[in-house]
Formats: sequence, C-alpha cells, structure tokens
Amino acid sequence: MPSYLLSVWQSLALLLFPVAVASEEQSSVLESWHDVWLFRFFLNVLGYATIVIPGYLLIRYFKRISYLETGRGVCFPIIKACVFGSETKSGLLDDASTAPKNEAESSSPTRQALKLMFCAVGLQTSYLTWGVLQERVMTRSYGAGVAGGVGERFTDSQFLVFMNRILALTVAGVWCVLFKQPRHGAPMYKYSFASLSNILSSWCQYEALKYISFPTQVLAKASKVIPVMLMGKIVSRKSYEYWEYFTAVLISVGVSMFLLSSSTQEHPSTVTTFSGVIILGGYIVFDSFTSNWQDNLFKYKMSSVQMMFGVNLFSCLFTVGSLLEQGAFFDSLAFMARHSEFAFHAVLLSICSACGQLFIFYTIAQFGAAVFTIIMTLRQAIAILLSCFLYGHAVSIVGGFGVAVVFLALFLRVYARSRMKKSKKPAGQPQVQKV
Repeated sequence: MPSYLLSVWQSLALLLFPVAVASEEQSSVLESWHDVWLFRFFLNVLGYATIVIPGYLLIRYFKRISYLETGRGVCFPIIKACVFGSETKSGLLDDASTAPKNEAESSSPTRQALKLMFCAVGLQTSYLTWGVLQERVMTRSYGAGVAGGVGERFTDSQFLVFMNRILALTVAGVWCVLFKQPRHGAPMYKYSFASLSNILSSWCQYEALKYISFPTQVLAKASKVIPVMLMGKIVSRKSYEYWEYFTAVLISVGVSMFLLSSSTQEHPSTVTTFSGVIILGGYIVFDSFTSNWQDNLFKYKMSSVQMMFGVNLFSCLFTVGSLLEQGAFFDSLAFMARHSEFAFHAVLLSICSACGQLFIFYTIAQFGAAVFTIIMTLRQAIAILLSCFLYGHAVSIVGGFGVAVVFLALFLRVYARSRMKKSKKPAGQPQVQKV
C-alpha cells in the first residue's frame, strides 16, 4: 500500500476507532483490522450477502417462471411455503387477541394479582440477569486468575447473537408444537428482512459495550423515541400531541445531563466514545426497522410465537453462515472449551433472552401493552442501578437526576398514551399487540 494511503488510513483509524489503535504502534495498524468494529461489521454484512443474494435470485426465478401454477414434485410444498405462502392476509387475530382478554376479565382479582406478579418477576429476572451477563461477557476477561494469567476477553458479538437465536428458535419451535397456532400464510422469505435488521441491532447492542458503559446504553435505548418522532415528522408527516413533544424534550434533557456529567478522568471506561455513539445509532435504526417490518408481517394471520420462530430461523441461518465463512465459529467454540465460565454465561444469557421473549408475549396478552411498558421501564431503571453496583460505574448527582428525569418522562408517556386509548377506543374492539 502506498505510504500516503497508509497515512490516511492511520489518521482515520485514530479518529474513529481509538480503542482499537490508541495503544498500538503505527506499523501495526494494518495488522489489527479485525479489532476495528467497522471492519467486522462489513465482514458480517458480506457474510449475510452470500446467503441473501442467491436467495433473492432464486425467489425472482420462481416468480418469473410462475412456479406456483406449473411446479410439481417433492419440493413443491417447501418452495411454495418459502416463496409464495398462502398470500391470504387477515387484519386481526380475533381468536388470539380477544380470548386472553376475556379470560382476564372473568378471573378473580387475586388470580389477576398473582398473574401480574408472575409476569413482573419473570420479566425482571430474565432481563436483569441478561443485562448483567451481557456486560460481564463483553467487558471482563476470562481466565485471569488461572496460574497467574492475565486472561482473555471474548470479542465476537456475532457468536453471542447466534447463541441467543438458536435457543430462541428451539423454544419457539417447541411452543408451536405443543400449543395450537393459526394456519401460517406468510411467505417464509419475508421473515428474512426482520431477521437481518434484528441480528444487526443485536450485534450493535453487544458491540457498543466495548466503547460505552451499560448505563449509557440503557439510556440511549430509552431515548430512541426522539429519532422515531423526528423520522415520523419528516418522512410520514405525522402529527404528535403536546405531551409527546414535552416528554421527548424531558428525555433529551435527562440523557444530556447524564452524559455531560460523566467523569473522564476517574472512570475512562465509561466515557462515551465517537464509535459508541455511531454503534448505538445503528442499533436504533435497525431496531426501528425490525418493529415496523414485524407490524407489516402481522397483517398475515400469525401468532407472536410464529413470528418469533420465523425471525429466529433466518437469524440462525445468517449468523452461522457468516461465522463459518469467517472461521469464527470454531474459534468461539474453542474459547468456550478453554473457559467453562464463559460457556455457562453464554448459555444462561441465551436462556434469559428466550424466556424473556415468552414473558413478553404472555404479559401483553394478559394485561396489554401499557402494563408491559411500565414493567420494562422499571427494569431499565433497576438495570442501571444494578450495573453501577456490580461493575463500579460512577454516577454523579447531576447524572442521577438526569436518569430520574428520563424515567419520569417515560412513565408520563405511558400514562398519557393509556388515557388517550381509553378515551378513543370503542368498547369491545380488539387491539393488535406489537412485538
């Protein structure tokens, strides 16, 4: 490589990726490309493209030759389900959406209180444990106390995404077999769009912890309502109520107070770097697309568990394909073999993620989205406190006040939205719940 190009690359790398190159000599910059998050991101995307592009060409081919009318043979049902589906859409799952609500209304207050406690404990346990393990796996070394060794860190976020998805796929598959589900009508390939954005958002979520603290990540996720509102205003010309603008301003003020009060001298590991901001921005973009595409898929008659199965099926396909192409799959298995503690943490992390998804579906079906949002907002606040206690993140008085402002705004949003829905929603009208 010419010297001037090397100099340009070194300058760009030092600007964008200080964690990867700050402690390295300039001569070793090219040898540490794999430590640069943007390089790994494009490497992952390239791996997904080797599956997506052939699949896209096959779908175009089958549609062009009118395979649905002319196809025969053993493979016909599989190709029909993957490419065409039944092509019948239903606006609402009447049986699935109204039955749990009727059961909830007819049960006793004591039984309802026990169900609510079960849902709250299940959600808090699953996602608080998941958050603690997530930070432990991505920010701490394994094997440091063995024979005086310094230990090694696990760095492949994509393998953790694969572990989460393979267990979630298994849980959803068993659930679909044990409990009756609506007849499936959506073409299977349509799950791949939500799957791609889902694994990319999850990858960003893990990767961001290399650059920013867990409390900062939680606050950034809580404040994603701001870019969503801006996008809706600019792209869709949506109008918002005054309380939505007010709570958005409160959230932005609270997040700014927390970030600006972070100490850069005493706790350099908690400094929000430029890379961390970009990665969190990627998480928000990909996660927003996932929820919107899932809304579109729910036009077909399907249950939430069927959605969970379809998305995780493609997620496993994409991630294991990319890991094998990079040679990272067996490297990660070797890391698990060397460090049994990591293997335990990775499996427990996946169990918490899969069980948490089931608790989400059950809570929304029994008590609605408002109650679920309140429980998860409390979970975010507790997660920040737990992370600060376990991993020593320092939060100043101003930063703590900013956190309180953010969650006050979130509770105000939940309260105002529930009041508006009660005033506008006709009695007996079923409500579609979103995943």
